[in-house]
Amino acid sequence: AICGHGCKFGECMGPNKCKCFPGFTGKTCNQDLNECGLSPRPCEHRCMNTHGSYKCYCLNGYMLMPDGTCASSRTCAIVNCQYGCEEVKGEVQCLCPSSGLQLGPNGRTCTDIDECSTGRAVCSYNRRCINTFGSYYCKCQHGYELKYVSSHYDCVDVNECVTNTHRCNLHAECLNTEGSFKCRCKQGYRGSGFDC
Repeated sequence: AICGHGCKFGECMGPNKCKCFPGFTGKTCNQDLNECGLSPRPCEHRCMNTHGSYKCYCLNGYMLMPDGTCASSRTCAIVNCQYGCEEVKGEVQCLCPSSGLQLGPNGRTCTDIDECSTGRAVCSYNRRCINTFGSYYCKCQHGYELKYVSSHYDCVDVNECVTNTHRCNLHAECLNTEGSFKCRCKQGYRGSGFDC
């Protein structure tokens, strides 16, 4: 292979055909290739063309990674987040994995939000709220029990008079109420129903 004009920064591959070394272009490989103008861009933030090559630079607060990307110089490991982090406008922010958790005063650990006391919890009238770490659940109110009724689970009234879980006096009768019970002294007796 003979290249009459020569190949300045490349090698002759055929009659007057040059194969340029990386970073060079042109018929005789004598022109510098501006890598900064290529698409996709080789640098994430700033690019500077050099003879036969290019250099990447990052904005303040970032450091250059081997692949040309810019990573925050204050990485999650340095910030020491409890559950991981994200970058927002160049700032590292710790994250909490659940909406029932909030970032603590130190900005690294997550603290529980008590949905029951803050009123964020939604439980039906016959259920009470039980707070858990990062969430909550609805438990049947006292006097109700969870039963599978008409193809779904629901909290139904416990009949304390039938289950014999009332504390009525021996001389009183038990009257079941929604979620509770009442005791009434039998005829010939008087008192609260618990004492006759």
